[in-house]
Amino acid sequence: MGEPREPREEQVAEVLDRLYEAYPDSTISLNFSTRLELLIAVVLSAQCTDERVNEETADLFEKYETVEDYANADVDELSEDIGSITYHNSKADYIVSSARTMLEEHDGEVPDTMDELTELKGVGRKTANVVLQHGHDVVEGIVVDTHVQRISRRLAITEEERPKAMEQDLMSVVPEKDWQQYTHLFISHGRETCTARNPDCGDCVLEDLCPSSKLDNDVDLASGEPWDER
Repeated sequence: MGEPREPREEQVAEVLDRLYEAYPDSTISLNFSTRLELLIAVVLSAQCTDERVNEETADLFEKYETVEDYANADVDELSEDIGSITYHNSKADYIVSSARTMLEEHDGEVPDTMDELTELKGVGRKTANVVLQHGHDVVEGIVVDTHVQRISRRLAITEEERPKAMEQDLMSVVPEKDWQQYTHLFISHGRETCTARNPDCGDCVLEDLCPSSKLDNDVDLASGEPWDER
């Protein structure tokens, strides 16, 4: 019977214990070797798979190596270079604009604060959190991507729906030492088992903690929709 632990802090602790055991090597799946490459990759990954991004950046990072390269790039040409990425036209514009801002205001360096990062075009709090965590070793919050949103709601860890509100709520119940890994563990579990459309509840290490389990609950708390209507 899928029932969450009470209070929420106990649910979080048990969920994390099991996911750490299930995914001991969970980490960021984007390929990068510099802070600039990390920033570019994360911008490209919005509403696009990491696998697709890694395929594109393999050549992209050979053609564009410096902030100057991106700042001086032709937006249309860059858009063609990332043509298989979703919203490639907008993302090309974001990248060129952000590179110019970094040259003009940050000595060509990737900023190391939330405020400065989110002032870059196309960079929101989620992107900034990833860059801070993996580029600067600064853990200031929890990266709330689609997997984190879906699974956190399914497990009744939060009822928030908007990413910003969800992040603040999660930060109040997830131990700070686990903020970074919380995201990686939930992404790994979301890809492996707790998928959006057809989660494998029968083979889930969290099934007995999950009030959304299809085995004994009628509603997916992530969406609020009955399972049999999906």
